[in-house]
Amino acid sequence: MSYTAADIDRVKLIVGMEVHVELATRTKMFSRAANPACPEFDPHAGDSIGPNTFIDPTVLALPGALPVMNGAAVDMAIMVGLALNCQIAPLTKWDRKSYFYPDLPKAYQISQYDLPICFDGSIDVPAVDEKGQVDLDGEPTRIGILRAHLEEDAGKLLHEAPGGTPIDSSIADYNRAGTPLLEIVTQPEFTSSSQVVAFCRQLRNICRYLGVTEGIMQRGHMRFEPNINVQLTMTDGRIVKTPIVEVKNLNSFKSVQSAIEYEFQEQPRRWLADHREMGRGTKQTRGWDDRAEGGRGATVLQREKEDAHDYRYFPDPDLVPVVIEEQWKERVRAGIPELPLARYARFMEEFGLGKKEAAALIEERDVCLFYEKAIEAMETLGLSHARAGKLGANLLLQSGAKRANERHVEIHQLGITPEQVASIGKLREDGRLNNQNTDELFGLLSSGEATAAGSALQVLTEVEKLAQARNMLVVKDDAATARWIDQAIAENAQAAADVRAGKVAAVGRIVGAAVKLSGGSADAKSLREAILARLGAG
Repeated sequence: MSYTAADIDRVKLIVGMEVHVELATRTKMFSRAANPACPEFDPHAGDSIGPNTFIDPTVLALPGALPVMNGAAVDMAIMVGLALNCQIAPLTKWDRKSYFYPDLPKAYQISQYDLPICFDGSIDVPAVDEKGQVDLDGEPTRIGILRAHLEEDAGKLLHEAPGGTPIDSSIADYNRAGTPLLEIVTQPEFTSSSQVVAFCRQLRNICRYLGVTEGIMQRGHMRFEPNINVQLTMTDGRIVKTPIVEVKNLNSFKSVQSAIEYEFQEQPRRWLADHREMGRGTKQTRGWDDRAEGGRGATVLQREKEDAHDYRYFPDPDLVPVVIEEQWKERVRAGIPELPLARYARFMEEFGLGKKEAAALIEERDVCLFYEKAIEAMETLGLSHARAGKLGANLLLQSGAKRANERHVEIHQLGITPEQVASIGKLREDGRLNNQNTDELFGLLSSGEATAAGSALQVLTEVEKLAQARNMLVVKDDAATARWIDQAIAENAQAAADVRAGKVAAVGRIVGAAVKLSGGSADAKSLREAILARLGAG
């Protein structure tokens, strides 16, 4: 029977994810060559490190060179598996996955086939609203983790010389070859592109908090590969599943969402044209070109996807199987830190933060760790835990976020230290800084205006000296404060009457007048408390 678009009653999106995570070990998976995914050796940190720097005989598959397993990479894989509620295999082994490509010197990849190190897990993905934003109040969706296995990364081909110089050939760069790679495979249980992006963000955060990867997607530390097809329900009741399309090596959340949405729209049209259905030998590998179709973006066919038997998997004879005992597994489990969603809930409970505040603070691992260090320093200076958490959040998400956006960096990269943030918080809490000078002092410290080293108390002394030299500290003059309050109340008689009648919000007008009378030297918070007390509304 021949169908037209009018015969399609419903279209259901089905997506499973494959995610490749480059692990940040110091050396490669099966050799002692330096690992470019480790921050210590990251070749992107300087232009002086050229192609084929991080290589050795094992990476180049020279005769007689044999692989030796990296134990730290196995620890990291177990840690991720435990965080994803996976079973950890008591026995796992290494397999050879055979295929030829110029960036794979051995003509096979050491991977894992039938006995992956992690399997049968799950992750609760937060709900997303109609705008695609994470809704942490909504009901999460549990997505199954089919497996997570270790393998070695391939190298890459460079089509221009280092520095961007055009060349009429390609350079095989083996710096990345042999990097430990953890491939995480989900069940095909995603039903929207927004849901997939929420998962990708959550997985990146989990891996970064665990410390197993830097997670810088532009550098290939995490690569996302959605496996997409659709289920068509026809008006006559027939159900059709289209062939699976695997979109390779996506390195941004935007490209993940765009590629899925493109295939969701395109696959019904593709089926109407060729009538191909899901089955053996029908899977395609496609790439994403965001410049195609006038800048709207499109997937581009790369090749027909092999089935597993085409790779001729067999156990690697040069590597022994790995036995993972309970003691090993529990040692790794003990090193798992508090994960981002747990921190999100704790920040709201302990510090009274709103959902947006808590979500902003857990979004980037290094910002969150910076925040927690600032809290510790404030507690050292005498603030309570709850007050330190609330005040630290206000400083970072107001003064910090504003400057981070202006400079296009993260808050922890501004130049200010957690101890300096704590010093600002202490001066603010003691009523020695008003709102305007609090923000201005944050900016000065972000520009390196005071000594940053030392204990919290030593840094407080330096920050206080800077604020004093810039005439930022609130002048404590009780007689002058009383005069400003009396005059402000007299000039705003109606507002004062409203406050006495219980309309406390009206005090803002009186506070503003008192601050103006003080020439900006008085603290609005202290003035507000004093005015309310004077009017009998405190």
